[in-house]
Amino acid sequence: MNTDYTFQGWLGKDAKSVEGNMVWEEFQPKPFTETDVDIKITHCGVCGTDIHTLRSGWSPSDYPCCVGHEIVGTAIRVGRAVSNIKVGDRVGVGAQCSSCLKSDCEECSAGLEHHCPRFVATYNAHHTDRSRTYGGYADYWRGPGAFVVKIPDGLTSAEAAPLLCAGITVFSPLKNNGAGPGKRIGIIGVGGLGHLGILFSKALRCDRVVAISRTGIKKHDAQAMGADRYIATDEEKDWAKSHSRTLDLIVSTVSSPKMPLGSYLKLLRTNGQFIQVGAPEDVLPSFSAFSLIAKGTKIGGSQIGSPKDIAYMLDFAAKEDVRPWVQERSLKEANQAIVDMEEGRARYRYVLVNEANAKL
Repeated sequence: MNTDYTFQGWLGKDAKSVEGNMVWEEFQPKPFTETDVDIKITHCGVCGTDIHTLRSGWSPSDYPCCVGHEIVGTAIRVGRAVSNIKVGDRVGVGAQCSSCLKSDCEECSAGLEHHCPRFVATYNAHHTDRSRTYGGYADYWRGPGAFVVKIPDGLTSAEAAPLLCAGITVFSPLKNNGAGPGKRIGIIGVGGLGHLGILFSKALRCDRVVAISRTGIKKHDAQAMGADRYIATDEEKDWAKSHSRTLDLIVSTVSSPKMPLGSYLKLLRTNGQFIQVGAPEDVLPSFSAFSLIAKGTKIGGSQIGSPKDIAYMLDFAAKEDVRPWVQERSLKEANQAIVDMEEGRARYRYVLVNEANAKL
């Protein structure tokens, strides 16, 4: 079996790497085992998590780190214990690369691997053997085959990449909280996650999809994605009052703690639900308990999905023609892509293309 390849990628060495200072270097992946898969990377989405991690926003990062967890490529080495993937398959891996997978684990045994207490992130973490996990801003990726999924033929690799994290992050709370015919859905934030929330809500045949953003600058795009209504909270006077009790489910994708949470809750109908998926680096704002009590409102959170959930979502996207709005960037431009992403220039997801591997 040909293994004469080296692992190289863009490494963040410290918190200033987020300013466009990642360096291209060789790194040592985990030792290969018969449960692993090696992927020759062709595409990798740029996620907000990459930025939070590079600058140690949520917690101190374990440098050097290679970020990127919307990875698509070709399986080039497959361990004998892997049954779901074969050499030559077009495959992907998202934000999680491992869990304990033990039969006595309440989460793993229930198909909730993404909530396993021994969740292993695709980068900035450690495998059970204590080796580092490295992400997809690289030539190759290695990790457990149980968390690698096949990419359906109906999606291009550039389209599939953002779905592996951003896509499942919004699809899970929509599907798990009743989004579908008869439901009115609000999506807060029209960005990498939010635009996919709009696309999936329409594909799920929701009665009404409302895009919610601070300004009206993205209104035209949101409507093109399928939004039936648009609320610009900084520009529309008394928006919380005029749209009160109009939504069954709100999915909040924003990662800023400066959100009018109490006003958002006013938009919910009786027994409505507010699900937070964006992860601010600071605490969420306070709100009145009566926002929950008066209407039986529920607040919750959602974190990606299991490998089975991701496979289902990919097939759904291919079948329902859900196409992320992507802008392809060369892997060589990873530093600039990070800077541009941080400055809000993406419309609506950057995907890094490893041109050398994509040609093969």
